[in-house]
Amino acid sequence: MSPVRRCSRTACGRPAVATLTYVYADSTAVLGPLATYAEPHCYDLCAEHSERLTAPRGWDVVRLSDGSAPSRPSGDDLEALANAVREAARPHDRAAEAGGAGPSGPNGPTGNGPATGQSRRGHLRVLRSPDS
Repeated sequence: MSPVRRCSRTACGRPAVATLTYVYADSTAVLGPLATYAEPHCYDLCAEHSERLTAPRGWDVVRLSDGSAPSRPSGDDLEALANAVREAARPHDRAAEAGGAGPSGPNGPTGNGPATGQSRRGHLRVLRSPDS
């Protein structure tokens, strides 16, 4: 017997990633992360079949997400990342706020940053999508 559980769909041998359970009293199909144990009245589905799952007319589909699964970054996440990179690209501003590191500091001639008196242009740019 294989230790990897397989998709319950006929003729599909892909590994299961989700478990489908029907709640007949509520006319609901619940699709969640792969259950710890194979239950007799639940169905294990592969990624493709879990994405294409539809329920009978009048039924609801509840998709429970796995908290450990990586989520797609939102616009706020990407903006926060861009702001953090921009802030990191301006070390001379932070040094001035902290009391100044001077020319021999991390951004002076002995460090890896630009020499004193030189400005550094940021490497991130906003690109407009072709739709807008």
